[in-house]
Amino acid sequence: MQTSSPPGHPPDIVALYPALANVLSGQGLPAGAALLTVPAGTTMFNEQEPCKGFPLVLQGEVRVARRSGDGREMELYRVGPGELCLVSSTCLFRSQPLMAHGVATRPTTVLLVEAPTFRRWLDEPVFRDSVLGLFAQRMADLTALVDAIAFHKLDRRLAAALLGHGQELAVTHQALADRLGTVREIVTRLLRRFEREGWIEGARERIRILDSAALRRQAQGL
Repeated sequence: MQTSSPPGHPPDIVALYPALANVLSGQGLPAGAALLTVPAGTTMFNEQEPCKGFPLVLQGEVRVARRSGDGREMELYRVGPGELCLVSSTCLFRSQPLMAHGVATRPTTVLLVEAPTFRRWLDEPVFRDSVLGLFAQRMADLTALVDAIAFHKLDRRLAAALLGHGQELAVTHQALADRLGTVREIVTRLLRRFEREGWIEGARERIRILDSAALRRQAQGL
């Protein structure tokens, strides 16, 4: 990484992060903060490592992803200028190792703020509200991602699993979850959705099929 710390903060920091206006107060970069300029492909942080600071992206973009045990990756979100990193926030708030890694997708400049400075900034109501607001926005994005992963194809597989056994199945939610390779809570939520649609009727350890044609369409992704 190439690091530079000019005497005054670049004019676009407050433009990108208006909540910093009172925090910086025209005094330039605070102690414990530095500008980092990196080329595309640079790893900004790694999973299971301690967070080195809170990154504020001024230029470029950081791709945040998780890596599975077999080496596969799942992108969680991307951080551009004016946006905040949920993974870094969580790490600093809970003093836990990072749960994902971040890689610059293009030449990127960030203001890296040390944890004590970031926590001190949180005492400023405007900055704290901004962080919490963007934190909530990131959580909504991740919730949408989880929903897409959990339900996009699983609902089709569940619909297919309910077909071909007659009008009434003697089966538990846990048994269906085991068959589909998921957890009972997700199966329960999907079955409740099917009930609201009028496709099935649930009872204790039993499921009655009310609209097999609708379930078949769901299984086929129609």
